Amino acid sequence: MPRLSEVIAELDALWPPERAESWDAVGTVCGDPDAEVTRVLFAVDPVQEIADEAVALGADLIVTHHPLYLRGTTTVAAGHFKGRVVHTLIKHDVALHVAHTNADTADPGVSDALAGALGLRVTGPLVPENGLGRICELDHPETLADFAARAAKRLPATAQGIRVAGDPDVLLRRVAVSGGSGDSLFGAVRAAGVDAFLTADLRHHPVSEATQAASSSGPLGLVDAAHWATEWPWCEQAAAQLDTISDRHGWDLRVHVSKTVTDPWSSHHTSPGAPN
Repeated sequence: MPRLSEVIAELDALWPPERAESWDAVGTVCGDPDAEVTRVLFAVDPVQEIADEAVALGADLIVTHHPLYLRGTTTVAAGHFKGRVVHTLIKHDVALHVAHTNADTADPGVSDALAGALGLRVTGPLVPENGLGRICELDHPETLADFAARAAKRLPATAQGIRVAGDPDVLLRRVAVSGGSGDSLFGAVRAAGVDAFLTADLRHHPVSEATQAASSSGPLGLVDAAHWATEWPWCEQAAAQLDTISDRHGWDLRVHVSKTVTDPWSSHHTSPGAPN
């Protein structure tokens, strides 16, 4: 069985920590470098449910996309929910490793996994300078409504579901995708000349401005999925990558992907509208 330090070295080769944004917090949060690793669990969020799942599974290592302490801390006391996660992991000898923006810009990375889940053919990065997002082609033209239905069918179900902005009947041939929050990428989307953009966490003003700008230069469809749903496919991709590494080294690791939905939204209601 490999030591934790050996597994981490391979993960850092997949997602080099130096590729992370300066504000990010990636790498190993807790864990003994000399401890043996036999079972690994991949998940999006390092929340208590995932820590408990790892303990029940007998995992020695959790790899998550989102950091536990993004802005730093002065305490890991168990009276705080993040401290409780740390206590649970250390008490049960479970290591935690994070690959966040370094996994976003990797090749293959988070947006490649998203494109794969949607059955799209990747032709290149949306932002060549840092490798964020992907430009993709559809095998056959389809309407924005059909593309949104494809996303709803192929991405994990969440309370939010899929939101759409734009003409539902416009035909799409080339689309851009970006896992996680993507409304800072509208400039790159316009420069790419794609027919639609699928991402998460789209806000009112950027969407309004993007759709208004598109109306004068050609239609642009927007598809807004839940943040967690657009990044969960990376867990399956990353697990497959570690499986390949394990086979190459003869490690016989048991690699799992959590299916626990850690999207924070729990329900969705359609408003009938306020009286006029």
